[in-house]
Amino acid sequence: MERGRLGPWYCLAIVLLKPPTVLLTRRRVTGLEHVPAGGVILAANHISFVDPVVLADLVLYPMARAPRFLAKSEMFGGGGLVARIMRGADQIPVDRRTPDASRALAAAVAALARGETVVIYPEGTVTRDPGKWPMRARTGVARLALLSGVPVVPVAQWGAQEVHDSYRSKGLQLLPRHTMRFRIGPPVDLSPWTGQELTAEVLGGATDAVMDAIVRELEVLRGEPAPAQRYDPRSARSGDGDGRRSA
Repeated sequence: MERGRLGPWYCLAIVLLKPPTVLLTRRRVTGLEHVPAGGVILAANHISFVDPVVLADLVLYPMARAPRFLAKSEMFGGGGLVARIMRGADQIPVDRRTPDASRALAAAVAALARGETVVIYPEGTVTRDPGKWPMRARTGVARLALLSGVPVVPVAQWGAQEVHDSYRSKGLQLLPRHTMRFRIGPPVDLSPWTGQELTAEVLGGATDAVMDAIVRELEVLRGEPAPAQRYDPRSARSGDGDGRRSA
């Protein structure tokens, strides 16, 4: 979907969110040349409940595309403004309770076939890693990429956590104006898993390749190395050490 063909609900979201985004943040981005024409998956790290807004602004303006976010189906229910905008702007609900994972992604595959831009957070939620590095991811990004056959472009972002730290009770920190930094990498090479049956091993390998690409870009953005092992919230909940497992 090109930016020029937005519907009324999409335009309402822009009217509501663009002014505070411009007033309260500034953007620094490198790597736009890595985003190919046509259908593409943008896979990003998730550091704050604020970052979908600044990421959407990046896709809408420098990229001149209308992002379609994959989001949990609960966000689409009811008569609230957020739910109405999510439905009206054709964002994509994913019911993670659906036993058929491929069917849950059917709308996203169809959007990609039409040449649209789908944004996904492979972790499925804001990172709980103490240093805000990407966590161990779900396999939805790999399944979507291998079902659709479109490129997966890694997007590293940093800065939204200064506006709102989702797991600390600091509230919104609107001032001073915060810098949102993005680094976009080349499409991930998923050829070792292309055309294979979508087994747990295949999905796991492709998912790790995507997350490794995001982490490499984030290391450059932050100017420091990521932990050798990726944080796994399930291990942390079970009391298994510090929650870190090999990527």
